[in-house]
Amino acid sequence: MARKKAAKAVEAGGFTPARAKNALALAKVLGPAVLPVVTPYVMQGAAVVRERLERRKARRLGVEVDDLGHYTGRGGALHARIAGAASGLAEVRAKQGGATPADLAFADEAEGNLRKLAAAVRAAERMPQARRKAAHRAVSGELDRIEEQLLAALGV
Repeated sequence: MARKKAAKAVEAGGFTPARAKNALALAKVLGPAVLPVVTPYVMQGAAVVRERLERRKARRLGVEVDDLGHYTGRGGALHARIAGAASGLAEVRAKQGGATPADLAFADEAEGNLRKLAAAVRAAERMPQARRKAAHRAVSGELDRIEEQLLAALGV
């Protein structure tokens, strides 16, 4: 009974195997004539979609679209966070009114840690999935700690 209902629904919509065959034959005939006209519009549409996707990804990572190529791969988001933290440390060093010795010591220590974290993320790219995820979680936790200290040093 279900098959009969499905067959009636297909026929009610006007789509039958014979009509499908006719549509394919029509596409074969009109395809070569329409393709040169449609291709530029399809290419332009694809370029617009790709640009929007790249802008969205760059916004999500917090980087410029031009720099998006530097943050690819499975650890790309972590590399972007590390770069953001490094630029924050540069701001701590160049604080208005001068950075305190404690701020400079924090910046030196954190900069060394960021270098180690970046190396860990690069090394994790070649690890099996379970180990890579564990390494990325550890790096993310350490970045959270550094970012909290960075915000405190910046007075936020």
